[in-house]
Amino acid sequence: MGNKISSVNINLLIALFGALVFIPFLGNVHLFDWDEINFAESAREMIVTGDYLNVRIDFKLFWEKPPLFIWMQVLSMKIFGINEFAARFPNAIAGITTLLVLFNIGKKHFSEKFGLLWVFAYAGSVLPHFYFKSGIIDPWFNLFIFFGIYFFIRYLSEDKNRIRFIIFSAAAIGLGTLTKGPVALLLFLLTGFVYLLLHKFKMRITFKDILIYVAIFSFVGGFWFFLQIMNGNFTIIQDFIKYQIELFGSNVAGHQEPFYYHFIVLFFGVFPASIFALKSFRKDKSGNEEQNLFKEWMMILFWVVLILFSIVKTKIVHYSSMAYFPLTFLAAYSIYKTEEGVFKKSKVISGILIFLAFFYAFAIFAFQYIGKNHEKIIHSGIIKDAFANANLQAITSFTGFEFLLGVFLLAGVIFALYNTKKLYLKAMFGLFAVTIVFTNLTQSIIVPQIEKISQKAAVDFFTEHQNEDAYFRTYGMKSYAPYFYAKKMQTDNISQTQMLTGKISKPVYVMCRITKKDEFERKYPDFNVVQNKNGYVFLERKP
Repeated sequence: MGNKISSVNINLLIALFGALVFIPFLGNVHLFDWDEINFAESAREMIVTGDYLNVRIDFKLFWEKPPLFIWMQVLSMKIFGINEFAARFPNAIAGITTLLVLFNIGKKHFSEKFGLLWVFAYAGSVLPHFYFKSGIIDPWFNLFIFFGIYFFIRYLSEDKNRIRFIIFSAAAIGLGTLTKGPVALLLFLLTGFVYLLLHKFKMRITFKDILIYVAIFSFVGGFWFFLQIMNGNFTIIQDFIKYQIELFGSNVAGHQEPFYYHFIVLFFGVFPASIFALKSFRKDKSGNEEQNLFKEWMMILFWVVLILFSIVKTKIVHYSSMAYFPLTFLAAYSIYKTEEGVFKKSKVISGILIFLAFFYAFAIFAFQYIGKNHEKIIHSGIIKDAFANANLQAITSFTGFEFLLGVFLLAGVIFALYNTKKLYLKAMFGLFAVTIVFTNLTQSIIVPQIEKISQKAAVDFFTEHQNEDAYFRTYGMKSYAPYFYAKKMQTDNISQTQMLTGKISKPVYVMCRITKKDEFERKYPDFNVVQNKNGYVFLERKP
């Protein structure tokens, strides 16, 4: 009984910890183009239209994403209002849930200590932590896939009541599919196939269980698609499937990067867990059969995600975010085995940790320097791009002390590593605590300055005009800011041609980058510049 009470208390503390680090300051910066504003705008348009079946952008059917995450944002907006906090709140809940899941899985298969290590490795790594304070789909998408794979592991390894794990796994992958699409099923199938291949297809899978899996997955993952077909929207399904294929086979939206792109993203972005994980890639059978099996699954999942999204031509930072689960597991495993004396402490690992901490510290200092000395940089002619130069003209509020964030991180890492000789485990928890504080402070202090340079002029313009009865559009660029921040209404839809050259009954505002200004004015002389700020030009055509 005492152990159960203790376990409950730890879970409550983890939930409170997650709430404290993920919920505060969610709305302290505007949503970022494209993904954050995209999904939030779809949720807003659901509320405006009252149509909760169809996902829309610009009040036109949007086939790129299924609706589950959008529904979460709708519910959040019903509670907190249509704003940045509400758009990001579902992922804060995903963060709290994820930490609880990691603790309990780690505790079951290893120990309570291991569960806590996994929690700190995940929450204390930069990108995994940062994503729980964003408004993108991936945190919930990844959690559902992880659930699906974990329950399938339990199905293969348990002797009793195995059918429930098939049902849970299929339902989780179905929810993942309903969140972002069939990549959830693809990752599950590829991971399972590699495992079975390595084990020469010695399966404990019955045909009956396969049928149950297919039935549950089809019902959960497919019911929205079935509803669309029943409502006569079969073309949406066709467009959705076509888009998913294009993501894999071609460069979509300009996100084409080299093959090794995600290797770099994970190595630098999942600091410091990615460095600790390096020691766990070697062969090790020091655990019991259950632990060795779980580690094997995590290794397979990591390589499947990394290789798959390295092959895919469209490369975006968060595409490899599913790898955060196995990578942080491997980090926790490395620390756990080092503390047990199975792995030796490595000066190489310590050196890399200090190097990357210095890298982050230098990046903070460099950004502060650029913000404080932007006029000198612009006049030096180092930057040749006119839009980038204009971005740098944004008025920022650097105090000159922001570099102390980097100093704090570097000093914290060095101090933790220095104390590993006598207090190894406490030093590791301390190191992750330092990165948690660093990531939170960076988001609160540095990210708002990044927004001022990158998009705030655009967001401010549309926010200032949101109560004006007008049309809003972009030229030569893609942005969802005119929809969400100008609070565009369904009645505002007229053709692009009519807005630019036809008869209009209210003003038309067009945003373009400074590099497209002359081209636009040559084509559409009826427009006059009303604002030119930080690289964005806003032009107006009056009725």
